[in-house]
Amino acid sequence: MLEQTTLAPPAEVHVVAVLGEGVVAPDAPILRADDLGALRGDGIFETLHVRAGAPWLLDEHLARMAGSAARLQLALPPEAELRELARQAVAAWPAQHEGTLRLICTRGAESGSAVTVFATVGPVAASIRKARREGVAVLTATQGFPADLRGSAPWLLGGAKTLSYAVNMACLRWATASGADDVLWTSTDGYALEAPTSTLVWLEGGTLWSVPAEATGILAGTTARWLLDHAGELGWDAAERLVTPAEVIDSDGAWLTSSVRGVAAIRTLDGTPLKTSPQVTDDIRNVLGFPS
Repeated sequence: MLEQTTLAPPAEVHVVAVLGEGVVAPDAPILRADDLGALRGDGIFETLHVRAGAPWLLDEHLARMAGSAARLQLALPPEAELRELARQAVAAWPAQHEGTLRLICTRGAESGSAVTVFATVGPVAASIRKARREGVAVLTATQGFPADLRGSAPWLLGGAKTLSYAVNMACLRWATASGADDVLWTSTDGYALEAPTSTLVWLEGGTLWSVPAEATGILAGTTARWLLDHAGELGWDAAERLVTPAEVIDSDGAWLTSSVRGVAAIRTLDGTPLKTSPQVTDDIRNVLGFPS
């Protein structure tokens, strides 16, 4: 079991660090007006949970960030420099509190320049902590293409964690307006894929399952991967396969996992209650080392 960290400090606590400069004032200007990250969402990022004064799964997140950069043909700085940036940002964060670390790399100025790289650390949102405790009501929403399309359409940037999250945020606002908490994206051929900011996992027949990222082009979840790799600690096997929303509803429990939320039980899917056990959710959370 991982060491747990206390809840986040007040929302006004915030850290900003810039590559090559270190920690700067939270309100310091760090982007040009023509930065392509702001103009076009042309960039990548990673979000990490900060616990006990360190970013969790830093190796895995840096590896995924490198993969995203390759898909975008983005000149990501060397890994050692990104590690140092993360270290500087987290060192300025109160170690007794959990936090949210973001590593961001944009393509830089439209007029042509080096990439813009910075990091932020802030508190974990109250809504995220609530989802850990209470679970989430989820609605399905189509992404408008079959499950295997992104593999043959590299311009869709399957598997890349880009700054272009306008659609993701619009889906979450739609869910809220519809009386739900989150969305489970589906393919036109009837499969469940992923949520706008998290990965689907479900329990069936003593096996903890997730959707195959390589075959579908969904984002490979770092927390979900760690959980599947440690499923044996919970007495389960682990595997990947495609799944329909109806199968998720009929499962022995389903969860959304993400780097900062950790695990949130799916209480209902399209209004239908799931058999997700609060005790099993607590067991998963404890293995992952997240506070409630």
